[in-house]
Amino acid sequence: MNLHVQWVTLLWMLFSGGILGVAFDSYRVVSGQLRFPRWTVHALDLLYWAAASIFVFRMLYQSNQGQLRFYVFLGLFVGVWIYFLFLSVITERFVVMLMVVTKRIYALVLRLIQLFIIAPIRILLKGVKLALGFAWIVVLFLGRISLLPIWRILRWMAMPLLRRFHIPERADKLRSWAVQLWNRWFTKN
Repeated sequence: MNLHVQWVTLLWMLFSGGILGVAFDSYRVVSGQLRFPRWTVHALDLLYWAAASIFVFRMLYQSNQGQLRFYVFLGLFVGVWIYFLFLSVITERFVVMLMVVTKRIYALVLRLIQLFIIAPIRILLKGVKLALGFAWIVVLFLGRISLLPIWRILRWMAMPLLRRFHIPERADKLRSWAVQLWNRWFTKN
């Protein structure tokens, strides 16, 4: 491996160390803001370190075909150190600002959904309920006024069909059988 490849690898590892610092600070601030349950913090830590390892070894493979040397670790350490020395506070403030903006956008979206979707549906349901209640009152009123004539008209219209299938005779037989059964069980002789 020539000197040019070693310097390129060192610069890539400095860059990777800085990226790892940004990712760690971002993860730390987000987990502090969202207050994850304690058991998920350990799982997320493990996930962070697995992703960081894959990222570093991918960068290492791209820069020098995965050859591991002392200056690789030195580059990672110096990159993380420079990041935490100069950029950590800026990153934390930026991530906090992003969290605040995200929360405000989320609240705005929820408010818009409530205003333009949920509120009209509620108003529509109240209107349907009111219309159905009014229709029910009208039906009850008309039923009390004209129930007897309507029943007679419907019976007169259905009578030929009922006679065709011998429904009145069967109804009389069923009624007499029910009366006999009632008398047999519940009346005293």
